[in-house]
Amino acid sequence: MRILVLNAGSSTLKAGVFDMPSPQPLLELTLDGGAPDDAALDLVEHRLADAGIGAQTLDAVAHRVAHGGPQLREATRIDDAVEREIERAALWVPQHNPVALAGIRLARRRWPGLPQVAVFDTAFHATLPDHAALYAVPKTWRDAGVRRYGFHGMSHAHVMEAAAAALDRDARTLRVVSCHLGSGASVCAIDHGRSVDTTMGLTALEGLMMGTRSGDVDPGAVLFALRHLGLTSAEVERALYEDSGLKALSGTSGDLREVERRAAEGHDDAQTALRAYAYRVRKAIGGYAAAMGGIDVLAFTGGAGENSAALRRRIVDGLGFLGIRLDEDRNTTYRPAEMAVASLQPDHAPVAVLAVHAQEQAVIAREAQAALGVGRVAASAPVAMPVAVSAHHVHLTQETVERLFGVDHELQVRQPLTQPGFWAAEETVSVVGPRSRLERVRVLGPCRGRNQIELSRTEAIKLGLDAPLRLSGHLDGTPEVTLIGPAGSVRTDGAIVAQRHLHLSPADAARLGVEDGQEIDLELDTPRATVLRHVALRLAEDAVLEVHLDTDEANAAGLSGDAEGVLRRCHGCAAHLRGIHSTTAHCAPTDQGARHDPT
Repeated sequence: MRILVLNAGSSTLKAGVFDMPSPQPLLELTLDGGAPDDAALDLVEHRLADAGIGAQTLDAVAHRVAHGGPQLREATRIDDAVEREIERAALWVPQHNPVALAGIRLARRRWPGLPQVAVFDTAFHATLPDHAALYAVPKTWRDAGVRRYGFHGMSHAHVMEAAAAALDRDARTLRVVSCHLGSGASVCAIDHGRSVDTTMGLTALEGLMMGTRSGDVDPGAVLFALRHLGLTSAEVERALYEDSGLKALSGTSGDLREVERRAAEGHDDAQTALRAYAYRVRKAIGGYAAAMGGIDVLAFTGGAGENSAALRRRIVDGLGFLGIRLDEDRNTTYRPAEMAVASLQPDHAPVAVLAVHAQEQAVIAREAQAALGVGRVAASAPVAMPVAVSAHHVHLTQETVERLFGVDHELQVRQPLTQPGFWAAEETVSVVGPRSRLERVRVLGPCRGRNQIELSRTEAIKLGLDAPLRLSGHLDGTPEVTLIGPAGSVRTDGAIVAQRHLHLSPADAARLGVEDGQEIDLELDTPRATVLRHVALRLAEDAVLEVHLDTDEANAAGLSGDAEGVLRRCHGCAAHLRGIHSTTAHCAPTDQGARHDPT
């Protein structure tokens, strides 16, 4: 599939052509000038023709759009209704969405026969939990769409994927802090493959100090400027977007290269600006490491993040307590044009420090292909998959079993589960959290190498836990509970909300046209027709095809099981494959058997 990517900015139009699924562009170009117009698209077509790429050979056009607003939370094929939503979202980013919308309308008129797809910078952050996304403002504001959306999503998604590939790890096993540093800048916390926090919010003003943008400012300062400095709202907005940040503090320029040059010459304000810039990035890194319960990867991308060794050094200095250190030779010799990903940490350092060459255009093309659903399902006919509801349960180590039920105690089989080799035990435990407790929670066998407590989101909230959404076996940084049995109690970490998943064999995968390391979208044929996104694949040679949901998800879809027990098969409903997503996953679960967890 051949996709033309258009990334329209206020002063440039970037374009690229990709033959999917290859991430390498057939052609990339940047046109300087104002907002896109017919003359700019004429020039794009001429450049394509010079490269032997005629418009008639294109299959789709993909557009980068900064803000999707509350409704557009994934890449979407463009129609008139989508255009209207993009226009509404321009309320939050008047400098960005109108320019993208102009490019979209031009392209739809010029190439009316080609599918057009909008890919949103905010989409990657649609997974932010409410405690990170919500502002403490009146409900009427929140109902109007005031919340944290985040930006640079395509860049942060690429960093996650590039880091996983470079380290030969599953992205869903990593805690990544991604630093996109350029004229705009943001830091993102990516916890086991999901964006869980990011410094930008409702608009691209929140967060870090940037080239000409202020970053975080006390809202009272804005009120002061309006009331006592005699500024209009338009003047305040212009000041915060265009006359703040590095430009304001340095008194020289918003260009980091110029500020660094002046600082090296001894310019006091430039030196202060650099210290402030690095300090705020460092503070965000530390905060996000705390939010995720640790950090495995610190990555730098964007114009400044990739090209300024001095900036990386300033930021990392002082983060040694987190295990983050730089190898100065590697740091100073990295060249983005020569290497897509480079490791900058000393050998055997506990945290990988990476420089990642930005490839947002390739991400846009891939997301557009996924939105169009082209070439993603190999099955000649829809495959109906059985669905089961997984109630709360625990997996225990043998040591924990003996502490809860007595020395030399062995779990007793109550009933086998669908997946071969797994069973529900006769034994149950009490699970105690900070606020309340759950009684008679079933133990599943056989024993594991780590304790794991699987809850629904509702149950986690009831217990007073901030349990993360995780795949089974991915337990680092999870909250603690107390388990109580007839012979004693154990305080243990391992509380998670299990990610929805599909068990399947290699033969099932071939029939569905999917591969290990992907996630899929499923459509449920249920009383409440529901689409489930990001369903993880759990491949095993002897696996039985079955979708597993927790009780919250089942209730939302109107499902009920046919029997009591920890795993209840739903009759009269089925799931059908709707779409496939690559996650750059190289499965490396933290516990033997975790990939084959039956629930």
